[in-house]
This record gives sequence, C-alpha cells and structure tokens, in this order.
Amino acid sequence: MSAIAGILNLNGEPVSIEQSTGMMKALEKFPANDIQTWHKDNLFLGCHAQWITPESIGEQLPFYDYERRLAITADAIIDNREELFQLLQIDREDQKKITDSQLILLAYHKWGEESPKFLVGDFAYVIWDEKEQKLFGARDFSGSRTLYYFKDGQRFLFCTVMKPILGLQNVKMELNEQWLAEYLAIIGMVDVASASQTVYQNIYQIPPSHSITIKNNATKQRRYTKFDFNTIKLKSTDDYIEAFRDVFQEAIRSRLRTHLNVGAQLSGGLDSGSIVAFGRKLLSKDKPLYAFSYIPPSDFEDFTPRHLLPDERPLIKKTVNYVGGIKEHYLDFSGRDSYSEISSFLDVMEMPYKFFENSFWLKGMYEKASEENVGILLNGGRGNISISWGTALDYYALLLKKFRLIKLFQELNQFSQKVGGSRYRRIPSIAKMAFPALDKSNEEDIISIINPEFAKKTKVYERLWDYGIDKSGWLSSQDIFHNRRRHFEDVFHWNASNTLACKLSLPYSVWKRDPTNDSRVIQFCLSVPEDEYVQNGIDRALIRNATEGYLPDSIRLNQSVRGVQGADWVHRMIPFWDSLIREVQEFSKDGTLLSFVNSDVIQRGFNKIKDNVKPEDAIDMDYKIIMRILVVYRFMKNFTEGR
Repeated sequence: MSAIAGILNLNGEPVSIEQSTGMMKALEKFPANDIQTWHKDNLFLGCHAQWITPESIGEQLPFYDYERRLAITADAIIDNREELFQLLQIDREDQKKITDSQLILLAYHKWGEESPKFLVGDFAYVIWDEKEQKLFGARDFSGSRTLYYFKDGQRFLFCTVMKPILGLQNVKMELNEQWLAEYLAIIGMVDVASASQTVYQNIYQIPPSHSITIKNNATKQRRYTKFDFNTIKLKSTDDYIEAFRDVFQEAIRSRLRTHLNVGAQLSGGLDSGSIVAFGRKLLSKDKPLYAFSYIPPSDFEDFTPRHLLPDERPLIKKTVNYVGGIKEHYLDFSGRDSYSEISSFLDVMEMPYKFFENSFWLKGMYEKASEENVGILLNGGRGNISISWGTALDYYALLLKKFRLIKLFQELNQFSQKVGGSRYRRIPSIAKMAFPALDKSNEEDIISIINPEFAKKTKVYERLWDYGIDKSGWLSSQDIFHNRRRHFEDVFHWNASNTLACKLSLPYSVWKRDPTNDSRVIQFCLSVPEDEYVQNGIDRALIRNATEGYLPDSIRLNQSVRGVQGADWVHRMIPFWDSLIREVQEFSKDGTLLSFVNSDVIQRGFNKIKDNVKPEDAIDMDYKIIMRILVVYRFMKNFTEGR
C-alpha cells in the first residue's frame, strides 16, 4: 500500500536531511494519501502511503513502538489476520483497528527473524530493532512487492523503487553486465535467474521468500520458507473439491478487504472466471464487482486457429450473465500499441522487459481501474500451475511412463469422446512426451540473442546451468511435473511478473491481488494427487469440479476453445512500421549494443520484418526477438544519457 524508503548510516553518523528529503522527493511522482518520515540518530525511515484497506486509513507509518523499541515502515497487505489475532493473542476490541504493519511488528516481537513465515499476503517491510541495533527486512514468498537496496562501507539504503537510491550522492549508476547476460540468454519470460541481482551494479533486491539482516555492519540474507511437496490423501474426489473450495474461498475473501471498489481482470477462461464467481458471492449485494477485459480493435482480422479466440467476449459474457452483479468493461485500447509505449513502460519498470505484446493493455487496465476508484484488482495469473493445473496429454504421458496402460486407454477413450478425434492418433504425441529421446524435431540449432563473446566473457551458461537452464535459453528438462516443482523450489520465476504488478500499482494506487498465488492455495494444490487434476477425460479437473454451480457449464467444461491475448500486437504496430524499421537499422550499427547482442540474430530478424509485414507475423519468433532487442536498445540509450 506504499512506497517505502530508508537510510541506515553504518558509521553511526546522523542521516542528513538532504539525503532523506532527496529519497522522498523522488517518490512524489506517485500519488499518496499521506507521506510520513521518522528519524532517529543514524536511521531514517520513510513511507509514501496509499490507503487501500480500511485499517490503513490514517495509519501512522513509519511507526515506532515505544514499549518494544521497534520501528517499522511497510508496504504490506496481510491476509491471515484472523490467524495472527489468535497466535498473537490480540484482544477482540483491538482486532478491527489494528493495522497490518502493527501485526507485522508484533509478529517480529514474538518470533524474531522467523516471523515472515507466519505471514500470508503481499509485503515488503523493514524493521529497526533498537535493542539489538539490528535492521531486519523481508519480502513475501513470491515477491509481490519489490524492495531494493544498496550497501557500502558507510550506509545501507533501501526503497520500493530504484531511482531514489540512484539519485543519492556517491551511488554510481553502472550497468550490471551479469544481469544483462542472463536477461539476453534466457529465452523465456523470466528476466534473470540470479534473483538478488538488478540491472544496476551494486543495486540489489531482496529475493522472494527471503529476509535480510544488517547488524554490526554485516549483512545476512536467508530464505525463510519453502513449500512442502508431500501428497495429502483424502477419501474421495468430493473431499478434495470441498477442501479446495474452503482454501480458495478464504484466499479470495481476504483479498476483498478494501474501502474502495473491487475489480477483476476477466478473460473467458477458468482462472479469472472462478475468481470472479467466488468473489461475487463474497461481496455484499449492493457492492458491484468491476470486470476489465481486453479485446482486439474492431479492424483486427482473426488469423488464429479455430480453437483459439483473440476476442473472448462470447465466453466472458457467458460468465458475466451467469454470475450477475458485474459491471463489465471491454477495453480495446484503440490507438495504443507495444511500440509507442516502450519509453513510458521503461520508465515504470526501471529495467528492460520481455512482455511487450501485452504491455500497453496491462498498463491500461490499471488506468481504467483507477478511473473507477478500484483499489483491489483481482487476477488469476498463477492459476495455470496452481488451481487449474492438469494438462491431459502430459498426464497421459505420465501414465505411459509408469506403464499404467489400462488407465491410460480408459482416459484416452473418455478424452476423445469429449474433445473429438481418435484416441489412437494421440498416442505418438504422448509417446514423445513420455520419452523425449524419441522426438527428433527439436534437434535444430538454436540461435541465441546474446553475443557469443559476451556469453563466454560472463560465463552466463555455466551459471544458468545451476538453475536447470541450458543453452537453449530455457529449462533443460522436458518433464512438466519436474518443472512445476522447480518453479516453486526456485524463486527467480516470480520476479518478472510481480515486479510489473508492484510498479504499476504505484502510479495508479491499484493493487493487483492474485488468489491463485496465495501461499495457502499453492500449498494445497501442490499436495493434491495428479489423478485429481485429470480424470474421466477432463483436464484441469479440480477447478472444473469445484466451480460447479459457480460458472456456466459452457465455460466450466469447455475443452475445445481457449482465449489468446496479444495476437494483435503486430496489427496495432503496422502504422508505425517504418519507424520501427529505421530504429532497427539504427541499433544494428550501434557498437555498444552489438557488444551484448548477437548481430546475426538482428540481421535475420531485419530481413524478415523489412518487407510485407502482416498481422499473422505476431507468432513469428524473429519478430518477437527484434522487439526484445529494441527494448534493450532503448534502455541502453536512456542509461547512457542518464549517467
């Protein structure tokens, strides 16, 4: 709910007003309901507060507890308040008015450095323990809120965003080439695997699931929580459904806590649809749920296969009409595109980004939500690997690997009856998934974006191998079950999407809240046997079964058509294509960029994009690579000019 900042002078000298004022001044670009600071000797804490929850209205942040001699500044919404009330023995009359930051402080007083693992929610905070002369900070398990820091022999600086740190005296703005090497080498949507690194040398971030302690000039960083992968055994499918509904409903209920309006990003699928359906039942009848849905512009001609749907309105309207009580908004963001908004998006992100296809409408969703006085924007971004886990063919490949052939053919028969087609024609594909050595189709050479000499100099592929990423630029294992587990064992997967959500929240005072990313929901979903996710020819069976009575069957049981967002990105950019061509020609001769980027990849992409561009080129990877390089080029230009 805030942008936070702080300075600890490690040499014991008082913090200068000039430096503390400079940090807070840099945050004034964001709206705030209140701005407060706290100084004591060699410590400064600041908070640029946005009031989202009822308890946050008029909240004192930073807050100093005179009895316990603890001070806190926090950017946090805590979701397990009732549980904490019991564990911390909070009097009933105090429960409604106690703030989330005070709960965090009391948790620290009781459990010390173990306290973050008792918290559920989206948070980044820093506590000053005056008795111990210790600074302690933490970031939630998936890094929903950012927290950057700088440390040298004289001081420790921290902030929600990087620019206030970079603006201080003696903090040099230097490019982190190791970060850039990982960014270029990884072909997936993840930015880098080194979760504590940033694009700037000597500016670090606390990784998701980690805490940091500064005491006696020494810095300690540790991971405070991990998920349990043990399977729970319940008596029946109905028991799994009931247990899932309980935990999912609580995750949504706790995310509706706002004195403002509640909104949701709504597509035609199961994840966002289930959140809207459960959320609508939990909201009071006189409070509407605002739904924001992205659609292509009216002049876009659909080129995608029949099973894909760029314009999801037919599916969305079925959900809206069935659920009721929804104020729907269909947003085509006419006149906006991925190319024209690169510079403004770089200003928001403070770093290069890869999700350019959706960048303008993701930002646009926050703008529209803010216009409707929405404080909480529900989203189902983590759903594919939590609540709606369970792709049929991958599960059937698992059955084949385990030689559960009777079960396999029973499932294949039911699956074919539901989605059409012969069960036998799917067997070769399933066999290749089960035994990847049989698949020779992926043996072609892969051309990487990164300059080979730069890759060699930074030893980037050796480092990435430690994270299971090979020279293809992505996970070496083709086992989807193994990769899902690694997603939750590693922490770097969360940084990119959650950094985006945090930084978009600040200019619009809108918090994205994702119940599919609730740690309680994820822990439950990781504990469910695979047989509950695919059964009787139905994929994603857990969420389909759990939404009976919440969603129409035409949505709940739909296995034939799915939405696809971003198919129109090239179509939108065609009016600016000549400008794009000129800029590609410009960066293809830029010596600084070429020291980092593979010139052969640029040339190959340029040869494709220079003539006869058409909307269906949106799926061409060479077009996407050119755009990724362009984003890096623009960042490098801004970096050079800003030094």
